[in-house]
Amino acid sequence: MTNMISVNAATSGQFNIGGDLQINRIGFGAIRITGEGIGGEPKDRAEALRTLKRLPELGVNFVDTADSYGPYVSENLIHEALSPYSGLVIATKAGLTRHGPDIWRPLGRPEYLRQSVLMSMRRLGVERIDLWQLHRIDPKVPRDEQFDAIKQMQQEGLIRHVGLSEVTVEQIEAAQKFFQVVTVQNLYNLVMRQSEDVLEYCQRANIGFIPWFPLAAGSLTQPGSPLDALAKEKHTTLSGIALPWILKRSPIMLPIPGTSQLKHLEENIAATNIELSDEEFQQLNELGQREWQRHQIDKPQYLKDLEK
Repeated sequence: MTNMISVNAATSGQFNIGGDLQINRIGFGAIRITGEGIGGEPKDRAEALRTLKRLPELGVNFVDTADSYGPYVSENLIHEALSPYSGLVIATKAGLTRHGPDIWRPLGRPEYLRQSVLMSMRRLGVERIDLWQLHRIDPKVPRDEQFDAIKQMQQEGLIRHVGLSEVTVEQIEAAQKFFQVVTVQNLYNLVMRQSEDVLEYCQRANIGFIPWFPLAAGSLTQPGSPLDALAKEKHTTLSGIALPWILKRSPIMLPIPGTSQLKHLEENIAATNIELSDEEFQQLNELGQREWQRHQIDKPQYLKDLEK
């Protein structure tokens, strides 16, 4: 195992969100510090808090959450563990409502988005949200109304920078008429490649790309697979290969692996010390593309529900 003394997220490289918020490229996704079905308090609250408090010590200075995680639980725990956020960028999202474990419904009415921003500010204990992301574009509300509401909140100083989640290139371009889109958070990993065009667009525009579900690798995780063999060769975990691949895929990639356990957090950050050769990267890339084309790896159920 990698010596934990040498583990630091700075090894992943840096990226400037919006040109003025420098972060280490590997961050932390705070979705897993909640209960089952991303609802309620975590099973081990003390361990979740220990995990959060370890982030600055490991050089993790970018934390991604949402008001719907819990709901509200994730933001409250982040405030308890990390406020006043010295040197940290806390990003949050809104635009999804919760009606039970694993149930998510879009809601993008302007008055609701504004209320969500104000309440996130209160829960996080900040006077301005450094990066606020629209969790989903609500198909039942004209998107220009949603974008205009976000523009107004940015002009008022409630929001510093704006990002979008689960969007197409066309939707990004439509939003850019109202505000600068500085990050895009789409489902992406070694074997889920439906957002390749969005990633390429973001790379051309220097928009940070936050891949959620970054560690999934489908059947490539099976014993004896090339991914498994490479992990054994480099004395690391499967995540210790999947994360370096994500980071090498593009300099704008900002993975946010999430966990509620300190051990897993340290393993994830240790993965930044693993180097993939160009040949190893390309081999994994081709395997992942074939896996995606062959099986069209299924999306999580709640993402399907959102698309109904």
